[in-house]
Amino acid sequence: PHAHSINLDSNNQFAVAADLGLDKLISYRLTKSGELKPAAEHRETAGSGPRHFTFHPNGQFGYLLNELNATVSALKYDAKSGKFNSLQTLSTLPGDFSGRRSCAEVRIHSSGKFLYCSNRGHDSIAAYQIDENGKLTLLEIVKTGGKEPRNFNIDPTGKYLLAENQKSDTLVVFEIDQATGRLNPTGQVIQVPAPVCIRFLN
Repeated sequence: PHAHSINLDSNNQFAVAADLGLDKLISYRLTKSGELKPAAEHRETAGSGPRHFTFHPNGQFGYLLNELNATVSALKYDAKSGKFNSLQTLSTLPGDFSGRRSCAEVRIHSSGKFLYCSNRGHDSIAAYQIDENGKLTLLEIVKTGGKEPRNFNIDPTGKYLLAENQKSDTLVVFEIDQATGRLNPTGQVIQVPAPVCIRFLN
């Protein structure tokens, strides 16, 4: 009812769809003819609303951002079957926050050491450290300096995170500390009308 995003694994063997309406990740095997064959399903908590997903660079883990209950789930991935097993689920918000919950984007650093998630409502980016077993530890939650960070992206060098604020017409640049993964505002703010998606071209 609400297939929100799709990602291919590193071997191009499976396409993984996050369905917000079913509260599931659904893996489809890619056939030689280009057809998609259902292969496996992973269910999240009812009402969580899976939105966006990203694979770890090592291909062994995946991270699912749940829009409606503002959580991120760390998952173990089986590249042979397309199946996922839960490792943990963490909140993307401060414990005392009582406002609107609406996660939007999840990105992993090219080093595989850090994960980032955006919060609309709280207007922030949550940063996590990833351990060798794929589990997450919250590092910090940083305000984006505007309203409605629907999307963000990490530049190809891995040095900068660009966060856009859809309802305040800005793109804010953060420097990523390569040792800690923490975000430091550079002071650079770019005016962009209602930004909703950032992509880098090779």
